[in-house]
Amino acid sequence: MRLQFITRRLALCLLLVMSSLAFPACAKEHKAEQSAADRPLTPQEKKELATYRAKLAAYKKARKPYEKKASAYWRRIVSKRKHRRKKRARGHTIKLTDYVLDQPPEYSGPPKPVQPPFMRKKKKKKHRRGIPVVADFLRYSKKYFKFKPDMPKSEIEFKRAYAWAALSVGISREQAVRIYGFESSGNGHYNVQAGREKPGSKRPAISTALGYNQLLATNTLSLLANHGKVFLRAVDQMAKQAKGRDRQRMKEKYAKLKQMIAFSRRGRNNWYAHARLARTSKGRGVHALNLDVDIGPMLQVQKLLNSIHFARRGGNSRELAAAELEVMNLMGDGSGLDVVLMPHRMRDKVPTANFFQRRGYERNPIVIRNNVVSSLLTAMNRVMDKQMTLPGAKDMAAAFNAAIAARAEKNGGR
Repeated sequence: MRLQFITRRLALCLLLVMSSLAFPACAKEHKAEQSAADRPLTPQEKKELATYRAKLAAYKKARKPYEKKASAYWRRIVSKRKHRRKKRARGHTIKLTDYVLDQPPEYSGPPKPVQPPFMRKKKKKKHRRGIPVVADFLRYSKKYFKFKPDMPKSEIEFKRAYAWAALSVGISREQAVRIYGFESSGNGHYNVQAGREKPGSKRPAISTALGYNQLLATNTLSLLANHGKVFLRAVDQMAKQAKGRDRQRMKEKYAKLKQMIAFSRRGRNNWYAHARLARTSKGRGVHALNLDVDIGPMLQVQKLLNSIHFARRGGNSRELAAAELEVMNLMGDGSGLDVVLMPHRMRDKVPTANFFQRRGYERNPIVIRNNVVSSLLTAMNRVMDKQMTLPGAKDMAAAFNAAIAARAEKNGGR
């Protein structure tokens, strides 16, 4: 008896859960209509309600077959992507037939109608914590690590440090300058944050993305966790070459960096664990390292270098074009590599939808407009060409030219 009772209870709970999942929209609409029925409706409101119901019925009727097609399409996308990864892991050649070659179905029916005013409830304003900005990163860095980044005296000083850091690991001037133009709108400062591209902007930030290559706070923690020894070695070398107070300053910076690296290695070494740390005040303090003229350029450059190494391990042996390197950043290294390794003859036939999740694709107007690989790369190059003409990009190119000349002189003209 006891077992039967428990079984019935479980079955009832499951039925209720399934019901709530199957009809969420209907329940919402019914609730809105119930709230409207709490008082007698005026003749005008009755008319508006009838019109709304008719439009909603037409919308649902048109949307249902579209959703069926769209769901089937995106299931094919996922299936083909898994298949390609298995083939590539086995060393097999990826063919055109390994991609979905038709574009996502487009919804052409009536739009979802807006509820009449009398059905809409006034939403209570929820207090939401805004995305932290540069001032917050600096404050948390000082509070938790007693660390204050050494800011550059000028923008060109940071650009020179960035150029040296990039060239030292084999990133070319063409790659770095064009990506800077694309990521920082051709004029971005070393402390530019997404949503606050104009100097002195008071607009809300749209993410924690910071610097020339727009590193998220999660990126910073991930880079420290995985490449901490590289950064410590570089700072230690700077300390040995410095003199007097500068040497002591670099030694102290080394100690603070070591603390931050230890913090970044808490928990598991994966993106999700780093993202959790990045949402803490202490994690946001670590993000301030990007503003330091000694460490910031190394962090920004390492992100590009990781994509280059990923592509090399995946089978790419040539230098990546700037747009290809940027597409790895846009799509993620895995999907980006898919594009990099794709023969040019296939690029005008493969839809960009193959490299995205449905929600990510539908929220990205750039990849929807440029819906095959070749046109997306062309569009990105067009943006880069335009941004290269702006003062910030020209200054970055000049910094690279100066670094290349200084390196050649040091090596005796070689």
